[in-house]
Amino acid sequence: MYATRCVIPVIKSPKDYQVYRISPHDTNRLAIIFDSTNANTSLTCCVEIFDVGGQTPPNRHQWAVEMFFVLKGKGIAMCDGKKVPIAAGDSLLVPPTGIHLIKNTGSTRLYTLTIMVPNEDFSELIRSGTPQELDAEDMAVLRGL
Repeated sequence: MYATRCVIPVIKSPKDYQVYRISPHDTNRLAIIFDSTNANTSLTCCVEIFDVGGQTPPNRHQWAVEMFFVLKGKGIAMCDGKKVPIAAGDSLLVPPTGIHLIKNTGSTRLYTLTIMVPNEDFSELIRSGTPQELDAEDMAVLRGL
């Protein structure tokens, strides 16, 4: 039997994404799509945008699993000393406690869909950064142009 009530899904477009640079010297920005603030769930889903030569700082999560799906560009992913090339269409799953980073090795920006479950204060860290904007190049990638 189906439920008699309808749950309206949360729908967002790139113009609704909130974008942040966690630290002023960071070479990547994160555009939050869904998190505990706007979707009442313990996951963080964002588009991560890496400048040419940009990377995340090495980091680890105590309980969370983090998944990266490469939307555009190429780079390398490192986890616990292992290094693998990544490019558009590739997926990477980082287990809890794995020390990891993503680095853009291409000649254009690198874009990943990044999902962390559970949130483990990831969206709070992102939101503590400096607000940024998506530019025309970002919008073209996110709109699939």
